Amino acid sequence: MKLARATSPEWTAHVLAHFDPFLCDHAACERKASATAMSLVARYTDKPELVTEMIALAQEELTHFAQVWERMQARGLKLQPDEKDEYVGRVLALARKRHENASRKDDNVLVSGRDDKHLLDRLLVAGVVEARGCERFGLVAQALPGGELKDFYTRLTQAEARHHGTFARLARKYYPAEEVAARLEEMLVAEGEIVASLPLRAALH
Repeated sequence: MKLARATSPEWTAHVLAHFDPFLCDHAACERKASATAMSLVARYTDKPELVTEMIALAQEELTHFAQVWERMQARGLKLQPDEKDEYVGRVLALARKRHENASRKDDNVLVSGRDDKHLLDRLLVAGVVEARGCERFGLVAQALPGGELKDFYTRLTQAEARHHGTFARLARKYYPAEEVAARLEEMLVAEGEIVASLPLRAALH
């Protein structure tokens, strides 16, 4: 996924100047990403490929959470209570609602007189969030001096690239490629506008 708007250099400088809060936020993001993947497993039990992919993703995100936690402990940091993430909330709001009277048809595509687009949007929203994380982990990796943390964020950048590719591939499994591409473009433009409107924070989003 090619983001419509790049993260500003000011964000990277702000994160490096406040790295401990960023690390705490990063841990929360990994834990929430694992939970999001498992919520898709619970909701779409009739889609075996989605279930398999999301279980693997949830396990990897939870591993990342544990790895961030180890680095937090080494720095004397504690896990923080969850805070409202305005970025995630506004991006999630881009997803269209599910038709409660939807029925099943063919290859597990939901229909209600017309195709239900909620699954498409959930997959693309998750992919866009992962794409932004990929970009920002990459910026952090590039900016950090050589050492273990730089190597860690380089590996995370590669993992996030796989993740947003997984969501895009799943979307194309259940919906026509042309429809996925058009909807993704809309979401990327909207996400870029959201990013531009938010204040700088020592946080992933």
